[in-house]
Amino acid sequence: MDGGPGLLTPLRAPMFRRLALGRVATYFGNALAPVALAFAVLDLTGSVVALGVVVGARSVANVALLLLAGVLADRLPRSVILQGASAAAALSQALTAAAVLAGFASVPLLVVLSVVNGAVSAASLPAASALTPQTVPKEQVLQANALVRMAGNTAMVVGASLGGVLSGTAAPGWALAGTAVVFAAAAVGYARVKAPEVAAEAPTRPLADLKEGWRAFSGRTWLWSVVVAMMVVNAAEVGGVNVLGPSVADNTIGRTAWGVVLGAQTLGALVGGFLASRWQPRRLLLTGTALVAVVGVQLAVIAHLPELVPLLVVNFGVGLAVEQFVIAWDVSLQENVPPDQLARVYSYDAVGSFAAIPLGEVAVGPLATAFGTAATLTGLAVLAVVAVGAVVGTPSVRGLVRATG
Repeated sequence: MDGGPGLLTPLRAPMFRRLALGRVATYFGNALAPVALAFAVLDLTGSVVALGVVVGARSVANVALLLLAGVLADRLPRSVILQGASAAAALSQALTAAAVLAGFASVPLLVVLSVVNGAVSAASLPAASALTPQTVPKEQVLQANALVRMAGNTAMVVGASLGGVLSGTAAPGWALAGTAVVFAAAAVGYARVKAPEVAAEAPTRPLADLKEGWRAFSGRTWLWSVVVAMMVVNAAEVGGVNVLGPSVADNTIGRTAWGVVLGAQTLGALVGGFLASRWQPRRLLLTGTALVAVVGVQLAVIAHLPELVPLLVVNFGVGLAVEQFVIAWDVSLQENVPPDQLARVYSYDAVGSFAAIPLGEVAVGPLATAFGTAATLTGLAVLAVVAVGAVVGTPSVRGLVRATG
């Protein structure tokens, strides 16, 4: 090692500590809520098609508002955006929990509440990602990203596992109620973040700002080519794991075990964050992107070997591998995109990466009905591997090297 900043060095910065606490609470809530909601919809309807519609509605709202969220995060105080988004998320989760627990939940109502939750999530994503490098010195950016991810993944281990345990032993509604409390706590944490803001050099002009962000995004081939690949991978994984996964679990290992399996993935990501903070290959983005191919193995195991031990092993491996990509991606953007354009680039990244997720969520139910769950999962696995293979062969991805460190 070169004697650079240690993993815990960013914690010396008070604003980073406060931001990290807010993001950790958000990670916890975002891990618990989908598991609880999935089983709530299955209890209500018994249909993976209905489940796909509910979770797909959230993703549609998320994607639709991400570009506007990026503009706002480059022009308005990012900590204020995070406070408002967390408070709104707490309210939407509280209403969802009340509907499920009181027995008046319906698919249309859950779709509406999912849309609200997706919209507020869109508002927070670019702001949170772009705010991190404002809270630490430049030489600590990699460690700060790794530390936030590790702490967040610890929360996700607990959140995903608790979602499955509560859904299996109590009721999904109580898990949803817990997420409302968590998001409220995140809003309190963000209120204490007073990091220096990136000053806008001109008045906000949404269309002009979007065009400038698009030029920053589309002018970097390594950036948009990875986003296109992740669009395919994300759609395959979310459709296979979040929609078909709970149905497979209900027929095999059970809900509680499924929560533990999801927790294993985030436990792997926790270990992966520590590894990423110590292992810094020169071609960081290429290495991280190539490792994402393990998602194909995950989907194949769910399809053909849905037993507890294989699922635990492969999900741990997915968490470990994908975390290398996530941290490599954040560092690559933060080192190569100007700070006053970073939130907009993050929003274009998120739109591209998430654009096909609603399609994956909604389509897998009918596909599984028509062709069988195992065949559908196998097809998704092949798509994920092919997408990763294509992007790692792109010259600009192979040629991008660390700017610092």
